[in-house]
Amino acid sequence: MKDLSNPRPSLVTRQFALVWALTFVTFFAAFQLFPTVPLRLRDLGASLAESGRFMSLFTLGSALGALFTGPLGDRVGHRRLVITSAMLYAAFLAAYAVMPTRWGFYLLAFPHGIVWSGLLTATMASLAHVLPADRHADGLSLYGLASPGGVIVGPLLGLWIQQRWGFAPIGWYLAVLFLLLGALGTTLPKDHPHGRAEGFKWPDASVLIPSLVLFCVALGYGALGTYTAQEALALGMPVPSAFLSFMAVGMVLMRLAMLRRGFGKRPIRKLPAMLLGAFAGMALLAALPGGTLRHVLSALLYGAGYSMMHTLINAKLMASADPKRRGSAFGVLLFAFDAGIGLGSFSLGWAIGAYGYRAGWALGALAILVSLPLALKLSRD
Repeated sequence: MKDLSNPRPSLVTRQFALVWALTFVTFFAAFQLFPTVPLRLRDLGASLAESGRFMSLFTLGSALGALFTGPLGDRVGHRRLVITSAMLYAAFLAAYAVMPTRWGFYLLAFPHGIVWSGLLTATMASLAHVLPADRHADGLSLYGLASPGGVIVGPLLGLWIQQRWGFAPIGWYLAVLFLLLGALGTTLPKDHPHGRAEGFKWPDASVLIPSLVLFCVALGYGALGTYTAQEALALGMPVPSAFLSFMAVGMVLMRLAMLRRGFGKRPIRKLPAMLLGAFAGMALLAALPGGTLRHVLSALLYGAGYSMMHTLINAKLMASADPKRRGSAFGVLLFAFDAGIGLGSFSLGWAIGAYGYRAGWALGALAILVSLPLALKLSRD
């Protein structure tokens, strides 16, 4: 008989705090890089549409790499993969700091994306081992504050440095930061080997619909990191990072609200409503007049819906995936998401270059709307 006197297991343990810190630092650094590289490429002669090419190649590398780094982490250990990926990430950042031509950025973007996928899949798989089995949604919502926390301040700091001292200092100091991140990874719990994996093996079909939902949403998301800051600069907005920073604020506020309210027995049922929130935010970005206020309002709404989409899908996957192949399952999700980001950055970037920023945001909103029937089906399963 269950002992009702025992309290629910705690979410905030030392191991959970360590994984949370790793994720915060990763996104804090990455979201200084993502909006500033396109500006560096423009300085090197790239056109507006071409400036999104780095993100396309980076996410293509991450998408394809995730199909292999996920299973690799299952085989060699997630702790080892976190450390190795962080060290390699630092090397790429140092290379960007001294890169004198834009083709060099394009050449490095693809392998850099592969390393990024290893860092993300290994961190997510590690998280599955430190959360209580019956509190995955609560734990993921709390853990989900790490990435928007980094996104709130990352673009603001990166663009501030870039506008005053150029791009090179960003590359150098972020390289040092990722070296520290690798050192922090050595304090993760040691991997518990469960024998050599059977070889490459696809996760079961339950991953298919969540992956398609992520892909559709990522088509619009892929253009936000590259082009919102450029639109802000073109409009003369005083804070070019306004959209990215307030998107992260919306993510944090929604997560805090859901932690207080709770998720219920079937958290995935909330997915369609969250997608509608993200759609509304992107649609407002396309339709509202003005500059700063438009960015702020649409970002808050988009971020609120977008952030919980990840939490709900990851919680469902964490409960259904084979524990020995969680890295593979999260790798497929990351493949779908990053493939959408890469394709969105390229295709919406073309639309923005040809027809203006608002055309790109409208296409992004349409892609989210396409995912809604899939989300409804997933919420009923």
